[in-house]
Amino acid sequence: MRVLLLGGGGREHALALRLADDPSVEALFAAPGNPGIAAVAELRAVDPVDPVAVAGLAVEVGADLVVIGPEAPLVAGVADAVRAKGIAVFGPSAEAARLEGSKTFAKEVMTAAGVPTARAYTCSDEASTAAALDRFDPPYVVKNDGLAAGKGVVVTDDRAAAEAHARECGRVVIEEYLAGPEVSLFVVTDGETAVPLLPAQDFKRVGDGDSGPNTGGMGAYAPLPWAPADLVDEVMRDVVHPTLAELRHRGTPFSGLLYVGLAITADGPRVIEFNARFGDPETQVVLALLETPLGGLLHAAATGSLADHPPLRWRTGAAVTVVVAAEGYPAGPRTGDVITGGEQPGVIHAGTARRAADGALLSAGGRVLCGTATGPDLAAARDAAYQVVRGVTLSGSHYRRDIAAAAVDGRISLPV
Repeated sequence: MRVLLLGGGGREHALALRLADDPSVEALFAAPGNPGIAAVAELRAVDPVDPVAVAGLAVEVGADLVVIGPEAPLVAGVADAVRAKGIAVFGPSAEAARLEGSKTFAKEVMTAAGVPTARAYTCSDEASTAAALDRFDPPYVVKNDGLAAGKGVVVTDDRAAAEAHARECGRVVIEEYLAGPEVSLFVVTDGETAVPLLPAQDFKRVGDGDSGPNTGGMGAYAPLPWAPADLVDEVMRDVVHPTLAELRHRGTPFSGLLYVGLAITADGPRVIEFNARFGDPETQVVLALLETPLGGLLHAAATGSLADHPPLRWRTGAAVTVVVAAEGYPAGPRTGDVITGGEQPGVIHAGTARRAADGALLSAGGRVLCGTATGPDLAAARDAAYQVVRGVTLSGSHYRRDIAAAAVDGRISLPV
């Protein structure tokens, strides 16, 4: 099988590593890729949000499967253009990807499907924003209605900050705050059959103790020792299958990766958000524990044959990833700094580039790379991940020092 992977971040590097490990994958291409991905795939240049260009590249490389990593190409209709060429695609259509592309659309689907979620109002002017905020007690939750690269959400006790974010975004969804630990559940689906992966937890705030602004994610771990034993079954029954059925009913079946972001509240799991692709950095830890070959799994979903795929196999133990961010991230990350230690085992590249003059590895984004490791238990995996991170040198960089600490110490409790 010849596979084309679209994207160039940490999620895509994690996907590339697992695709390269699959014996059924005879050739792996990535566009645009990054220096880490270049070690296991042939890189090609393409505008990832240009449907015609991506479809043309898929034909050029003779792809049997195209795996779309980021959300922007999905919302732009890249999967539709590739499918029109008769090539299997792991990723939903543009219409189905509205689950991520529009918070309002996602809420409409959840309401129609009876999915448990927060009360919410869509607002596009100051008057409606004020009226919606009046309906909720702080902390206020204000979400950009469209794509915002994982950073379009403000959760704050400051009413003025909530109003300012709404003005900046233009069109927002304001919803009640859901109290409880958060969970990310990835579900591989062909539109009918749905197969859950391991639940994970990520860390969105930039600083230790969940301080500072939201980011694209500063680390993650899996599995979740504190999660209810029936969590996945409950979410599949009450969230995933009703949502997929509603999308089929609307004539826009969802095929690809359904990301369910949850809060485990006193009333049970509630959906915070849907995404239409693998999450970053949760992908790094979930795929580190997946023993089943990834290419065959994604191909089965892309071709409507997921029901015939063997049950998933998982490695024992745990996985942790810690993101190393550039100076100034998330407000204004500095780029162009030399990285040392970026080639060691366990390093996943996210925002890196090669200097043309001498091939030096440089920072090229806000989240630059992450240290990912597995271990026989969560404590061992955490220690190993931080050992990887300590082997990296990048001027001015920073990382959280409390990734998975509360779970290791047994400090996560479920609301009652």
